[in-house]
Amino acid sequence: MDTSQRSLCTLFEQLGLSADPASVDRFITEHSPLDPAVHIVDAPFWRPAQSSFLKQQMTADAEWVEVVDELNVRLRGQ
Repeated sequence: MDTSQRSLCTLFEQLGLSADPASVDRFITEHSPLDPAVHIVDAPFWRPAQSSFLKQQMTADAEWVEVVDELNVRLRGQ
């Protein structure tokens, strides 16, 4: 069983993005606010593989879903 801690930094690692806290904050700042009409998985800044991973996590209510939700909230400035 995988018991590793899920966080925005580890999600960014999964997505192949710079994953240190400053880089995560910079990404969120650069891409905020996300249009309320756009679902996070359909945001224009994701590469196809990143979008696919996020969709998979959201539709399966998988292990990353809480962290993806956290990212969604932060991208919308809530």
